[in-house]
Amino acid sequence: MASHEQEEILDSPTGWVAKHVRRYVDTDGRSGHRWNGRETLLLTTRGRKSGKLRRTALLYGRDGDRYLLVASNGGARNHPSWYLNLAAQPEVQVQVGADKFAARARTAGEEEKPHLWRLMVAIWPYYDRYQKRTSRDIPVVIVERA
Repeated sequence: MASHEQEEILDSPTGWVAKHVRRYVDTDGRSGHRWNGRETLLLTTRGRKSGKLRRTALLYGRDGDRYLLVASNGGARNHPSWYLNLAAQPEVQVQVGADKFAARARTAGEEEKPHLWRLMVAIWPYYDRYQKRTSRDIPVVIVERA
């Protein structure tokens, strides 16, 4: 996803998430980077159906230089839209605090997922609860700077 400075970015349709994103953007991450004691980033994907840019705030973890995300959707039956979007188009935009960069996202493979899952559950223990709530395998996403 090349730089789309002029292209409109649509924020999450979920009210409280949209407010979080707006605060994050307006303060260059000074307000919003930390949420409930955890760190969050902004992820912008290309809508797989609409073709529009879509932005949401997500908890993240780190594994070396890589950022880790969990497509939990609170344990819902379906994957979150942001995950379906990046599965279709892995070039994404990321903002961590004031740092904005292009990145490539991929789903962690079977071999690497258990270790990464444990890292993310240490940050947000609810992920284990969400996995018990759904029959789908909740993906861990690895995001690397382009």
